[in-house]
Amino acid sequence: MDIIRMRNVTWIRGEKTILNEIDWTVRPGEHWALLGLNGSGKTSLLQIINGYQWPTRGEIAVLGKTFGRVDLRDLRKQIGWVSTSMSNRFQADAPAEKALDVVISGKYASIGLWEAVDHRDREQAMDMLRRFSAEHLADSPFQTLSQGERQRVLIARAFMAQPSLLILDEPCTGLDVRAREGLLNSLSQAQEANANGGDSISIVYVTHHVEEILPFISHVLILDEGHIVAQGPKREVLTDAVLSSAFHVPVKTSWQSDRLWLSVG
Repeated sequence: MDIIRMRNVTWIRGEKTILNEIDWTVRPGEHWALLGLNGSGKTSLLQIINGYQWPTRGEIAVLGKTFGRVDLRDLRKQIGWVSTSMSNRFQADAPAEKALDVVISGKYASIGLWEAVDHRDREQAMDMLRRFSAEHLADSPFQTLSQGERQRVLIARAFMAQPSLLILDEPCTGLDVRAREGLLNSLSQAQEANANGGDSISIVYVTHHVEEILPFISHVLILDEGHIVAQGPKREVLTDAVLSSAFHVPVKTSWQSDRLWLSVG
């Protein structure tokens, strides 16, 4: 069963083609980075994967379920999606919710807790917070957390739901270097612990910063103005020529500890 399978997916809004003939397959055991400049089509692609937008033409299957033959509300329960909009929803609708309860709510796909939870839920949520070095935040209201702390809590919440597919939509936006590296290190450790525990979660990491592509990421899809520039194993895709074309500026790349670093010019 493929995790994501898209065939000739095109989305036209008005007279503008947002996505054009997207063919993309994510197979079990693969973790992908979705890379591209702002406006390249990354968010539109995520909206379609989650069934919030419908393509003009093409075929889509997620977790083996073909769109048009599946209840998307049930499918979304198997997809974790961490984005800025999720953080904004908690700030607007449940700002006083404690971090531990925010994590627990991931199990119920709710904003806020509306039903009784038992000690096993709380123990599991604390374990998730520990994976992201955030157990000390358990009793802190969400609204008092820093941007980096909120991201740790929301990613822990996503893991709490034990999704089959986890989409991390630019999770390091707004973070300084220390907070970014702390979050990325915690994500690597959580993914490793998850894999060692026998759980299979496929991760799609969305960014426009190549240095955020962690060692466990195996493949990369690069978008530019709604088109696929390149896709495949990351060492084959992340080249000077491909990235210069996608970013529209000349770049040079270097690999250090299985992470890519980029300079312009």
